[in-house]
Amino acid sequence: MPPDSRPPPAPSTSVLTLVRGRAGCLRNLMRGLARQSVRPRELVIAWMQPEPASGLPDPGCPVRHLHVPGEPMPLAAARNRAAEAARGDLLVFLDVDCIPASGLVGAYAAAATGAEGLLLGEVLYLPPEAGPALDASDLDDAALDRLGRPHPARPPVPETGLRREPDPGQLWGLSFALAARAWRSVGGMDEGFCGYGGEETDFAARLAATGLPTDWVAGARAYHQHHPVHVPPLQHFAAILANAARFRARHGRWCMTYWLGQFRAAGLIDWTDDAPAIRVIRPPTAPEIAAALRPGALFS
Repeated sequence: MPPDSRPPPAPSTSVLTLVRGRAGCLRNLMRGLARQSVRPRELVIAWMQPEPASGLPDPGCPVRHLHVPGEPMPLAAARNRAAEAARGDLLVFLDVDCIPASGLVGAYAAAATGAEGLLLGEVLYLPPEAGPALDASDLDDAALDRLGRPHPARPPVPETGLRREPDPGQLWGLSFALAARAWRSVGGMDEGFCGYGGEETDFAARLAATGLPTDWVAGARAYHQHHPVHVPPLQHFAAILANAARFRARHGRWCMTYWLGQFRAAGLIDWTDDAPAIRVIRPPTAPEIAAALRPGALFS
């Protein structure tokens, strides 16, 4: 094969995750990394808590630990610090609740050799009996496939290769990857988004504005470990409103419209998709927040 026709080498890969609590989920994420068909160069853990958890398993690669303080949860800052510390050419962001399938790292790395831009992987949601108490070392991909369910709001992934996604807003923070240079080109995530919601959608929109595409990746599957969710997420009411307003001020449109619609239906806000601002009628009460908790629900 002539030298100029050789495929480019697969990029070195850093897996990055953010943690506050959820030590059981993190252990399963690390067990999943230990059985990767292509092992990452490293795992970078950004701890949004004073001390790392103890008794962590060997993920089959070096582990680096960072401490990122802040209240409310500094999600954008933690991703930025982890990306700044990463040494790989490809950044794979994996939510602490996710167990990677054995081919996840390899699928992302293979996709990144021939594609520029944002790469999205499929996430299947595990039922309550497969929550943080699960020991992922006892399960293989086939068992997790049988248990997992796709999110009804997500499009199907391709069976092979890549599929172009016209809506960069499909980026959710559970599982995605992109070149470290692409991350740096837009300055990472905006740390002005405080607490829960909006920072990933803003990042994807800014990345798309540079001309970089968004693609779904076949084989980059992960499994979301169950935890109770609020429907709607009233515990994040103030943060969602503030971050939605920040997003609209920058991009001229709203994000998190599904949740805003739920807040409106609950009589908490006056808002429409073409409104210039959100009018708060009243914040949710503590009993309303408690009543929104759905221990058995898979999706928020």
